[in-house]
Amino acid sequence: MDAPSPARLYATSVGAALIAIGIVGFFYSASFGSPGEVEEIFGLFAVNGWENVLHILSGALGLLVAGHAARQYSLWLGALYLALALWGFAIGSGESILGSLPVNTGDNLLHLVLGALGIGAALSTPGLKDGGEPVRA
Repeated sequence: MDAPSPARLYATSVGAALIAIGIVGFFYSASFGSPGEVEEIFGLFAVNGWENVLHILSGALGLLVAGHAARQYSLWLGALYLALALWGFAIGSGESILGSLPVNTGDNLLHLVLGALGIGAALSTPGLKDGGEPVRA
């Protein structure tokens, strides 16, 4: 049996962590306003109901596709979280993306790390040949 690829490790570990963060986030804020009532998990990460749902859905998707599309998941989730980080840094701490997703410096740094790790995991995982076999370097 082959060792898990970096993308599979990313999809499973980040997927599980995002689900946990999303569930814990509902204990802090379940508000679905724009952005509604925003609370900070552990005093670091601003959350509301929309952000909790985003974390749970993106985490569940990672666990769902870890066995067959981990590389694509890592690449796309990495790109999404990098975009969220850059957008968050651009608008500043205490604001919200699209009027719904609250951001602060802690969120932006976490999104930056998750994005960079996702893209790194995707790029360090070999793709597949036309026949479905892994490309060996």
